[in-house]
Amino acid sequence: MLRYDGWANAETLASLRRGTPPSAERWLAHVVGAELLWLGRLTGRPSDMAVWPELDLDGIGRQLARLAAAWPAYLGGLATEDLEEGVGYRNSLGEFWSSTVGDILTHVVTHSAYHRGQIASAVGAAGGEPASTDFIHAVRRGLVE
Repeated sequence: MLRYDGWANAETLASLRRGTPPSAERWLAHVVGAELLWLGRLTGRPSDMAVWPELDLDGIGRQLARLAAAWPAYLGGLATEDLEEGVGYRNSLGEFWSSTVGDILTHVVTHSAYHRGQIASAVGAAGGEPASTDFIHAVRRGLVE
């Protein structure tokens, strides 16, 4: 699912390069910031980026490439039983929570999909052509393994 997520984020970036409503660029930057935040929580290393970072499209592209390498590196060290392991963290309100690795990974993918939907809507409303990032589209065409 994270391979799909990376592909869909890259497709969304490509659509924004053809014309960008300002809110859409901000949402994709947030996807990057949030994924780095969750990856940091999973690895025990704080993120070096704000959850709502100020990034232009080139900056977003660089960070998506970083995530495309970081997620497989992290996942390569996981065993199936690690998905049930708890991870403690503080949310943006300073509240302490604990979630399983599996729930965090699911959240990362669905959170990104949510914002890609917002981006597609904004691009369409601005007269642009939103990226087609449906999971089944990617699988049918062999775009993700």
